[in-house]
Formats: sequence, structure tokens, C-alpha cells
Amino acid sequence: MAVTAISETSQIHRFPQYKYIHAVRWLPVLSAFNRFAVLASSDSDSDVSSIEIHSFKPNPISFDLHSSWASPSPISSLKASQFLQKSVIAASTSSGSLHFLFADSSDGMLESEVSVPENELHSVGKSCIDLIDGGVECVTVGDDGKVNLVTVGDSNLNYRRLFDSDGLVSYTAVKWASPVEFATGGYGFGLQWWDQRKPGDPVSQFKGNWDTKLTSGIVHSIDIHPSRKHTCLAGGSLGTVLAWDLRWQQQPIILSGAGAGNGAGNTAVQSISESEVWEIQYDRCIKSNTSSTRILPAMICSEDGILGVIEQGEEPIELLAEPCAINSFDIDRHNPLDVICSLEWESVAILTRQ
Repeated sequence: MAVTAISETSQIHRFPQYKYIHAVRWLPVLSAFNRFAVLASSDSDSDVSSIEIHSFKPNPISFDLHSSWASPSPISSLKASQFLQKSVIAASTSSGSLHFLFADSSDGMLESEVSVPENELHSVGKSCIDLIDGGVECVTVGDDGKVNLVTVGDSNLNYRRLFDSDGLVSYTAVKWASPVEFATGGYGFGLQWWDQRKPGDPVSQFKGNWDTKLTSGIVHSIDIHPSRKHTCLAGGSLGTVLAWDLRWQQQPIILSGAGAGNGAGNTAVQSISESEVWEIQYDRCIKSNTSSTRILPAMICSEDGILGVIEQGEEPIELLAEPCAINSFDIDRHNPLDVICSLEWESVAILTRQ
């Protein structure tokens, strides 16, 4: 089964940044005439890390710095959401701090910031976060095995520890499923399902012992579709993309990578990547008529420079094939035809699908 390339039917614009881009996100805004993107960057020459908002204009094409905020250390995880009349940006750093930035939804200008200092949430290693859609609640997980909930109050930040594994388990990815449920991923391709109505340990766990290649693999990214919260998508080592369905908890559906064609409901597939899958998101641009037992289409980016779409039982679609890693990407929720991604060679690419 071949990989289908459709880059010739898409418009691709690359914007050099001359600094390392750790993550990119489209900024939710209220105006249909203003498009903004959020970049987490670091400059090795000046040893300065920052979060930048860039304005994007398609005609004529431009991608210009709009506003910025200096970060105390490189950003390890970046999320953006809409809350009332504000755009909310949440960012965790490699030194363990967490920051909430608020921007005007009409013009994208940064207005205020509140933070949790270093070592309050996580003691060692990098952390990963997810910002609840349409709200100001953030769940944070880290290499130290701690799981925290952070909420922006009227005048301050409130945070509490939900779980501490005492270093026995490390978490590398997290995603909200509902206002009280979320999923985490970590080493050994393990996945966990949490429910705040049942405090303590995870309510469900999945272990990646179905494939010996993945016993030392890592989950880098998780996504959960709002209409199918029982199914968790995960991407990680060896190009692996899998779906964990809570209805059949120990039978993974392998969509690409190591173990493709094994497990429940799997058919032989062409793997789109053989390296680390850095990010995964459901692709809302592709309308699929699949039943509730089939996995909806997903987009991934990888260490070997692939941005592509995977759909269960179909040929993978290659959107971009770069000579360097694609570190992150984001699909515009208002216009899913537009995808922004960060390239390891210090640039940002914006892809408009036809």
C-alpha cells in the first residue's frame, strides 16, 4: 500500500525565524479578519526564550511579529484556548514553571500574565500540559510522576496535586477528555485514564506489552475527539500511532508504525513514518463516514520530517516531507484547511489544503 502525496495540490509558505521553534499554535480569535499564531522559541546565541504572537495575512502573504513575552527558560509545552473575550495561552517551561498569558481576542495583543514558580508543580525534568477547551483549567504532568490541576481564579492561581507516583511512573503527555476526565501517557507506551470523581489512582490503565519493540517506547502526544471521548489516540516511538478504546481496553488498534497490522480490528497498513511521532491531532478537515467502531482520521508530524494524515484502512496521505524534523503542528479550528507547523531548521511552515 503506497503513501499518497498531495503537496502539489496545496499551498505551502515557509517563514524563516532564525531561532529554534519548540511549538506552534493557532490563537483562537473572535475576528474573522485577523489570524494569529503563537510560537514558543529560543535563541541559542542570546540565550533568550520567548512566546511570540505573529499575525498571518494570506493576501499578500505575510507573517509578522505582533507581540512577545520573555520566558525564564525554554518552553516544554504550549496550549491555547478561548475564554470569554480573551485568548488564553498556557505554557510550561523546562525549569518547571507554568505561565498563563491573556491576549485580546480582537487584536491578539498580550495584556497580562500569571505564573506558578519553579518547583511548585514539578521537581525534576520537563512537564507537559493541556488547557481545557473554553476554560482556564490546566492539567500538568511530568517526568517526576506528579499530576496537578491548576485553575486561574479571580485574582490568583489555584493548584493542587491530584497524584504523585513518587517517581515510579513518568508522564510525557496529557489530554483532557471532559471537564473531569483526562488521559496521560508515558514510558513503555503506557496510557492511563483519570476521573476526578474517583480520586486517587487512574481508573483505567493500558500497558504497551503487546509489542516487545515498544516496551521502552514513549508516548509523545495524545488526542481525544470531543464526540468520541472513549477513544484515545496516541503517537510516539518508532512511528507508532495507536488508538486505545476504553471498550476494549487491552486490544490496541495500530494505525501506523511498529506493530502495524497486529491487535484488534487491525489490517495491514503502510506506515507513514519510522521515527518519533512528536504530535498527533484528529483531522477535522477530512469528513469520514466511518462507524463508531472505526477510528476517525488523524494528522501527525515526525522526527523524519513527515506531516501526514492517517485513516484506518486507507492509504496514508503525505502533506509535507521536509529534510528536517517537524517538531509540532496545529490545525486551525476555525478553518481546518490551514495547518501551521514548526520545522527544526528554524522556520515555520503554513500549509493551506485545497
